Amino acid sequence: MIGFALFGAGRIGAVHAANIAASTRARLVSVHDVNDAAARQIAARHGARPAASAAEVLADRSVDAVLIAASTDTHVELIIAAARAGKPVFCEKPIDLDIARVEQCRRQIANTGATVQIGFNRRFDPGHAAVAAAVKAGEIGDLEQLIITSRDPDIAPFDYLRTSGGIFRDMTIHDFDLARFVSGEEPVEVLATGAIRIEPRLAGLDDLDSAMVVMRTAKGTLIHINNSRRAVYGYDQRLEAFGSKGMITSENVRANSVRRSTREATDQAAPLLHFFIDRYFEAYRRELDDFIETVQSGGEPAVSFEDGRRAQILAEAARNSAMTGQAVKINYDAVL
Repeated sequence: MIGFALFGAGRIGAVHAANIAASTRARLVSVHDVNDAAARQIAARHGARPAASAAEVLADRSVDAVLIAASTDTHVELIIAAARAGKPVFCEKPIDLDIARVEQCRRQIANTGATVQIGFNRRFDPGHAAVAAAVKAGEIGDLEQLIITSRDPDIAPFDYLRTSGGIFRDMTIHDFDLARFVSGEEPVEVLATGAIRIEPRLAGLDDLDSAMVVMRTAKGTLIHINNSRRAVYGYDQRLEAFGSKGMITSENVRANSVRRSTREATDQAAPLLHFFIDRYFEAYRRELDDFIETVQSGGEPAVSFEDGRRAQILAEAARNSAMTGQAVKINYDAVL
């Protein structure tokens, strides 16, 4: 059984803590957070203990692996410390908001042999994963277009947006990873545009609340991502892969699949699930199971540090493109 230490007792930390506690192959050993009360609350809920410091966590021999769900500005330091302590690491995205810090982290852990998995949970969504498997198996022939729609139900509080790193680093980064995963290809050119349609104060942050990205791979596959910080009808998450032999889609998840037809209206469906914790509940569980399997087998993580780095490079390119109005060529080896 894998003993986990959890860094971060916020909303996503609570999700991971519950999944660890529910697993038959893992247990939650300790919880650390700058908010000691929050750490104590989660620890008590799952039979773990609060930890006073990161050093205490990493020195604990009953801790077999580390799950990092703390604020983004702590990720690099914690990844490096855990890797040096010989602890496998699962870290929520992004690795950092600054690509230079990501590169620094990569250099620091290069010779540790550490297992580091990045939390791009959408790869583990059953629908999205089925599309990726179908594309890989050639069910739709040669992939020609990939369309990803990702819209939040409502814009986040401005205090969050102020420190989020911007829409491309915070939100679209999930879609950049999903694009690479489903297509099995590397984008080589990014063209992005955006607007402020919801929160005027974002202008002072050089940020956007609505964005569209078009990417081209070396084979010529076209990838389109569209984002909005506000979809009044719910959490809109769809995926369409179009190829020479057909198309396959992953649709929105609803509370149920019942449809009603009455005198007043036809084809009424249940509303979309409200937010990411509900929509990707199964994906979070499956990605934890995958990480546990990786730790126990000594295999390679499904979503590596390099995957996190490449999604970050695409996010930076998209931001630069949106700010300049120019397409950006991608060279994954140029950022060293």
